[in-house]
Amino acid sequence: MQLQNFDWAIIAVFFIVSLGIGLYASRGSGDSTKDFFLSGRNMPWWLLGVSMVATTFSADTPNLVTDIVRKNGVSGNWAWWSFLLTGMLTVFIYARMWRRSGVLTDLEFYELRYSGRPARFLRQFRAIYLGVFFNVMIMATVCLASIKIAGILLGLDPIPTLLIVSVVTVLYSAIGGFKGVVITDFVQFTFAMVGAVWASVYILNMPEVGGLDQLFTHPNVVGKLDLIPKFDDPAVYIPLFVVPLAVQWWSVWYPGSEPGGGGYIAQRMLAAKNENHAVGATLLYNAFHYALRPWPWIIIALASLIVFPDLASLAKAFPNIDPDVLNDDLAYPAMLSYLPTGLLGLVIASLIAAVMSTLSTHLNWGSSYVVNDWYQRFIKPDATEKELVSIGRITTVLLMVFAAIFALALSNALQAFNILLQIGAGTGLIFILRWFWWRINAYTEIAGMFISFFVALFLEFAWGPLGLPEIADHIQLLLGIALTTIGWLTVTFMTPPTDQATLENFYAKIHPGGPGWAPVADNLPAGVVVHPDSNLTLRIGAVFIGAIGIYSVLFATGFYLYGNLTATLISSVVAVLGIGFLWVNRRKL
Repeated sequence: MQLQNFDWAIIAVFFIVSLGIGLYASRGSGDSTKDFFLSGRNMPWWLLGVSMVATTFSADTPNLVTDIVRKNGVSGNWAWWSFLLTGMLTVFIYARMWRRSGVLTDLEFYELRYSGRPARFLRQFRAIYLGVFFNVMIMATVCLASIKIAGILLGLDPIPTLLIVSVVTVLYSAIGGFKGVVITDFVQFTFAMVGAVWASVYILNMPEVGGLDQLFTHPNVVGKLDLIPKFDDPAVYIPLFVVPLAVQWWSVWYPGSEPGGGGYIAQRMLAAKNENHAVGATLLYNAFHYALRPWPWIIIALASLIVFPDLASLAKAFPNIDPDVLNDDLAYPAMLSYLPTGLLGLVIASLIAAVMSTLSTHLNWGSSYVVNDWYQRFIKPDATEKELVSIGRITTVLLMVFAAIFALALSNALQAFNILLQIGAGTGLIFILRWFWWRINAYTEIAGMFISFFVALFLEFAWGPLGLPEIADHIQLLLGIALTTIGWLTVTFMTPPTDQATLENFYAKIHPGGPGWAPVADNLPAGVVVHPDSNLTLRIGAVFIGAIGIYSVLFATGFYLYGNLTATLISSVVAVLGIGFLWVNRRKL
């Protein structure tokens, strides 16, 4: 497509604003690692919450949703909607404890909770495993989305696209540190949401689509509208609904939706002013992430089934697109190619914002692991703060280079999503239990990490070549969860527990509730006073009531768009009751 001068002006203003924020935030951001990676632990809940939403609103996210809707219908989104339960666990159970821990990164937690050489190995290894390997893979999916969008909307080749995105993002991330990332996230999220909503309204009213009524009655779309899959075909509802809600949310580690919190979500909780701000930030994030954002993407995905009913029609419309990246996720940027001047510039700027917000967060978060949990802890413990910040900035550049290279090897967002789910299968329960069961030790986490990784490799690459029958993705996931869970439970009981002094210090510092720490609590030295959480049962109830409330808002929006006013009213009442419960009990929660 040919952008007009007005479109380019909008994009240019966006770049200037982003770089300006990076320069503004650079004042003081390089004074120490606490400033560079946590902005001095003084960030308000609303800014941190929006930053979390902006990070998970990457350019590959609408592509992923489009891929899901075109293949499995609206109900296919339960593959990620189910993670709301994980998010609400973080809100009401783990946010307070993370902020109370006082660590700089969530990997520093390992030497607070565990002891000896296994704890040191776990921290060092995961600094590279997560901060580099996993982080690069996630950023590569974001870069892949930018390649597809630029190829459709701007006619750019992959390498020029990656150069433009990388240079600008690295500049403000390296200069402004965490403060620059978070403030820029706020501006970028505004761009991204305005662009997504406006684009969906315009596309919905295109002559080819003809508005809501014609969209929802079109033969290509009618079978894709269910919010919950029909229970007449186990081959559909089990993988799309039952497995995600019954098993996946608590058993699978996935970046941004870690059971018990972690990664860049933990980074933002650790940067909050206090425990209440940590709770408020994660609650805002989950409400926006699951109830506010999905429908503009879903509308465009459904409309694409009319304009581009299959991959052949996409290939015909965009003959210059590399066949290796031609997939259903390409339909989202394909639909955006119909936007008019002005709106097109705004939407492209919003997609650039989505790319940059995610990349900048992962760059700062990944470099925090490399600096705090590898370089300073194991390579040069006496490094000065200025030196550590410099290493952080160098790491930022290198992570971006690796992600750009890896992006050229991927073909679609759903492919990467499934790979990450499989690698994390079976480890989620460890991250939930380690705060509440004294018997979890460093060997537990080491076993879970390695077993899940090698099981995923076997199921992905060795199962078929060995002549074994092909199995569905959800069966692979369940098999991975079962094997990994059996493995780490066995290792837990075969290895010695964390030493008593470390357990006592952790319990006295975090004072979690529940019976899992009884052996430690009963043997605390005289004079050590601990106040375990007396509202733990209420918090657990709030997890599910809060999730039901947010799901009800999501459903109410969908039913309203579908024209089902009765279902809209019922969903709205349930949402109000859930929100009311949380409000009445807000002081206890």
